[in-house]
Amino acid sequence: MNRKLKMGMVGGGRGAFIGAVHRMAANLDGKIELVAGAFSSNAKKSKLSGKDFFLDPSRVYTSYEEMAKKEAALPVGERIDFVSIVVQNNLHFAVAKCFLEHGFNVICDKPLAFDLKEAKDLRRIVKKSKKVFALTHNYTGYPMVKEARDIVSKGKLGRILKVVTEYPQGYAVGDVENKSLSKIASWRTDPSVAGASNCIGDIGTHAENLGSYITGLEIDEMCAELTAFIPGRKLDDDGNILIRYKGGAKGLLYASQISSGDENNLNIRIYGIKASLEWHQEHPNELIVKYPDKPRQILRRGNDYVCKATADCTRTPFGHPEAFIEAFANVYMSAAKAIAAEVSGKKLPKNLDFPTVEDGVTGMAFITTAVKSSNSKSKWTKMIKA
Repeated sequence: MNRKLKMGMVGGGRGAFIGAVHRMAANLDGKIELVAGAFSSNAKKSKLSGKDFFLDPSRVYTSYEEMAKKEAALPVGERIDFVSIVVQNNLHFAVAKCFLEHGFNVICDKPLAFDLKEAKDLRRIVKKSKKVFALTHNYTGYPMVKEARDIVSKGKLGRILKVVTEYPQGYAVGDVENKSLSKIASWRTDPSVAGASNCIGDIGTHAENLGSYITGLEIDEMCAELTAFIPGRKLDDDGNILIRYKGGAKGLLYASQISSGDENNLNIRIYGIKASLEWHQEHPNELIVKYPDKPRQILRRGNDYVCKATADCTRTPFGHPEAFIEAFANVYMSAAKAIAAEVSGKKLPKNLDFPTVEDGVTGMAFITTAVKSSNSKSKWTKMIKA
């Protein structure tokens, strides 16, 4: 393709955190340009947001339905090539369905949908549309996460025995709903908007996806305890899950938004019969590999010894840190290759590496099973089929 991909956005207007992250990530490699959007359900705010982004006013819409219809009427090369969806959970399905049925590729923020039924319905729509669908489980975009995956896939850890994934945050330990942070956080505690879970649905799914991406293991059953520690809160703000994987490995997943003093402390430790590895999101450029009979290694991105997948998503030489925006951009970069091929009528490239609708359905099955287990007296609950 001899031009930039044209991106539209639904949601992400003034004051939205994740919309700005998506725009920066999409723009990082200079191959995507934002040309249209319906940035808010408030028509005035949407128009003002479009002005902030220097867009043609005629391409700034008052609803996503209007946007899908009018963009579809434009010729290829002028209309958007894909839409980025950054609305609240309860709207993911409706917006994605609308754009897929109007013939557009989709990149959607996680979780995939409001509930598992919507997720499965959306998977059917994606398959029928034959369009590219990417889900922004952004932590899979970090170079050293890809290095960890390569190490596991080559059998360097041996048989996997245990996976420990932690995602503690502390931002919701107080009365978040009535403080200045409410624009970001309050809807996450509203079951009519967020769905059946807050903490596990918001960040627990990232932990589940990270473990699955690196190890390839599938959850067989789980024993979950979800808690709303803050009085009056309707959805969980903390979760502890014991996991039994198919094949015999065991796991522990802990996600929390009331862990005082923690910021965004996602980390994973994978223990194999030969060696183990450890990665921390707040120190993402390093991967620790540990052995029972020799000193541990600290691998760093940007060096010649990393695998091709790691090198391909690294933008700067060693010693020049890369982090959150770059990881997001790696998801966009890989999805953009697929979208460019789809728009050009070519076969999709091989070895594409971005989360898909399948990852999203698995994530919704994980949330549903965790809630079911937590509410069950028997506790150990078979993973619901994705």
